[in-house]
Amino acid sequence: MDAHGRGRADNIDPADQWVLNPQTGEYELRLSSPAPQSPPVPSPRRPAPREGGVPRDRTAHESGYGSEAPARQRPGRDVPQPRRRRAEPEDPEPGRRRGRPKKKSKGKKILAWTGGTLAFVIVATAGFGYWYIQDLEDNISKTACGGDACSDSFSADEAFNLLIIGTDKRTGAGNAGYGDKNSPGHADTTLLLHVAEDRSNATVMSIPRDLVTDIPDCETTLEDGTTEVVPGTANTRFNESLGQNGRDASCTARTVKEFTGIQVDHFMVADFNAVKTLTAAIDGVEVCVEEAVDDPKSHLKLPAGKSTIQGEEALAFLRTRYSFGNSGDLDRIKAQQQFLGSMMRKMSSGDTLSSPTKLNDLAQAATKALTVDAAIGKVSVLKDMALEINEVEPKNMSFMTVPVIDNPAEPTPVTVVPDPSKAPQVFQMIQEDVSFTEVKRKKKEQKDAEAARLEGSKAPASEVRVRVLNGSAKSGAAQSTLTWLQTQQGVGKSENGGNADATQKKTTLEYAPDQADQARALAAMMGLPGSALKEGESTENAQGMPTMTLILGKDFKGAGVPLTAPTEAPDGVDKSTADKAQCAK
Repeated sequence: MDAHGRGRADNIDPADQWVLNPQTGEYELRLSSPAPQSPPVPSPRRPAPREGGVPRDRTAHESGYGSEAPARQRPGRDVPQPRRRRAEPEDPEPGRRRGRPKKKSKGKKILAWTGGTLAFVIVATAGFGYWYIQDLEDNISKTACGGDACSDSFSADEAFNLLIIGTDKRTGAGNAGYGDKNSPGHADTTLLLHVAEDRSNATVMSIPRDLVTDIPDCETTLEDGTTEVVPGTANTRFNESLGQNGRDASCTARTVKEFTGIQVDHFMVADFNAVKTLTAAIDGVEVCVEEAVDDPKSHLKLPAGKSTIQGEEALAFLRTRYSFGNSGDLDRIKAQQQFLGSMMRKMSSGDTLSSPTKLNDLAQAATKALTVDAAIGKVSVLKDMALEINEVEPKNMSFMTVPVIDNPAEPTPVTVVPDPSKAPQVFQMIQEDVSFTEVKRKKKEQKDAEAARLEGSKAPASEVRVRVLNGSAKSGAAQSTLTWLQTQQGVGKSENGGNADATQKKTTLEYAPDQADQARALAAMMGLPGSALKEGESTENAQGMPTMTLILGKDFKGAGVPLTAPTEAPDGVDKSTADKAQCAK
């Protein structure tokens, strides 16, 4: 007992003293077993409530929330002061409850992601103090993302792409029976999470391990901190982008960009232990199978119907290739997606969110199981990322797989390649931040205003005057576009402005108000979205005539290739959402 006589016993877990206040949806410090106190005196800083106009005395410990008894502090650890309730009105209106109006619980709307990162939000903001945050931070393994393979920071006001890689490398206790005995590991299970700029939706795209693609040259960081470039290989299975020849996760990120065109901003790598510890931390994940499973290779045994699995059994479920469909990787991916959807629902359930102990276990398990790129290697940054993911409703989080076909180069197909008729459309929708579900966009007014810029009369091609600059970082982009405009579209009043002052993500077309008809005409020719049109000022061309300015951005795909993204997925793309339970079959 501390000097005040009101501290907690030393053998009480600090996590157990933080309880969910149903009025605020926040965790607050609740000290158990308060010691006897002197006669109660109302706090001078908190007026005592009245009943029938007569003041009533209350002790500080009569309410479980807002207790003013000071918490005992351990050496070197900062324990936050408890929250105080606001003063209540003395004469509330008839029929009105005293105190603050009840808020909708924030806990019920929290979405938890597979890496467990949203556990950081609860734990970090519950007030455990600096010592606890530092403890979590020490758990996190960080690695450099070579060259420009990833973003150097996390921005909370932009769309972002997070690559989640499950490796089959034998690391950690209890993993000797998994993976290739002498292998440095592969990209065994890979998911690309795209979170929309307005947080109205998100997409989780699985990448088959047996997909054949080109792996580019990769700058890799070695254990001693030095770097070397690992040469790329053509027509190689995607799973060899990690581990093989010393390749690290940044090489997997480069490979994803190589065949999808999608820039990976950050990555997380998890080994077998991540599945076992995370599922154990939440007391298991419910799965469903249409038929009983007895797989001697993965040692998975499940009855038909629903089961709750964790630890070794959960890992076996994710790794089995012979229990579902045609015993291939694509059917295994479907089962993995169903598992992840169920895991997300469990993490966001009241049983998990209302238990500080479970949240503590989840945060500890997540931070110990993951390796992340250096830019997000702090709990505060992971918390910010988690808060952004939290904005997405489960019904608007889509799961899908890269559309593929059997590899035509193999007499008896074993591997797959991207479907040329469907994959590019899926990739472009992710690049252009288009939802795969029906959503009410949070920036609808802005979208409507952008679409309106394309409506109205269009000038003849012969009257369109434009100066083209290259801000795409692709050599020759301005000249190839200029040639296409002049020879294919009849835009004779066009010129090459050379390189822009800096590269930019998006293509833009700036025009003066009296050039709006020219801007609409050029946008129609090039397939520019309304967001690319920027009303501003014209510049002068070499002849001193007013001209529009077209700056090609990183989204430039080639002369004559439209930048306007499709509005829906192509037919035949199998997708599901995180809010619905399904049975593997």
